[in-house]
Amino acid sequence: MPHTSLPRFGIMTAPMQVDYDDIQRVWREADTIPEIEHAWLFDHLMPIAGDPNGPIYEGWTLLSALAAQTSRLRLGLLVTSNRFRPPAMLAKIATTVDIVSAGRLDFGIGVGSRPSHPLARREYEAHGLPFHDSAHAVGSLAEACTVIRRLWTEAEPFDFHDTHLDLTGAFGNPKPVQRPHPPIIIGGRSSATLRVVAEHADMWNIPGGDIDDAVRRSALLDRYCAEIGRDPASITRSMHLPVSYDQPSATQDAIGEAIDAGFGHIVLGLAAPYPADVAAWVADKLIRTATQTIQTI
Repeated sequence: MPHTSLPRFGIMTAPMQVDYDDIQRVWREADTIPEIEHAWLFDHLMPIAGDPNGPIYEGWTLLSALAAQTSRLRLGLLVTSNRFRPPAMLAKIATTVDIVSAGRLDFGIGVGSRPSHPLARREYEAHGLPFHDSAHAVGSLAEACTVIRRLWTEAEPFDFHDTHLDLTGAFGNPKPVQRPHPPIIIGGRSSATLRVVAEHADMWNIPGGDIDDAVRRSALLDRYCAEIGRDPASITRSMHLPVSYDQPSATQDAIGEAIDAGFGHIVLGLAAPYPADVAAWVADKLIRTATQTIQTI
């Protein structure tokens, strides 16, 4: 597949089993490295790996703090759980972060925690949050995307009454810095979620690991776009890939496969503890290597 443009690389630091100072160190370093264009956190309320009672930070408040300490990186949550916060409240939170960051927010959202993950379900019971079935969750996501966009863009209060959301006099002020609104990135792989992606997303993210499945899902997204008359090329394809510090060649191979499959937005997941100068290492061993390979093709 010919490469018409260079991919955009970023990092993700899952804010669990790690100290705030360590995440802050990595983001500040990454902010000085042009090859790293974006940085991400995830959205869980309890650890999903390691010590189940270990430390974990709330994603949006941590993101706002990091937004205030960086100046160049685009930033976001990969991805926000639509199950955790009412969408109108989430729109206000995201607007605040876009303003704090001077317009650098990429708004990531998804259905919510993976119900099959053995440690993901407990965070709902522990925080008094309902956990609805998948059909409810996907329907709620579609309505949330509609409401959030309207709160970001509409100049007058509005009412919204649908299956899952019931708002009266909804209004967002101030508006985000970005116009018409921050880019919307939706994460997920189910066919139902991909229909929401086709309708609402500027970018789609899927975890790496099974490149053949990712290619099939991308083709399905193309089909759903065609069904509603949308250009599939208007949705950027994004993939999250875990980084191996010990075997960088394995990560390099995964990056090459993702790019060849049409994924031009690559998120490199960094495992804690983070080595010293890890952002510089990522830029040197992974990003520059991948870019040089592409440029020689």
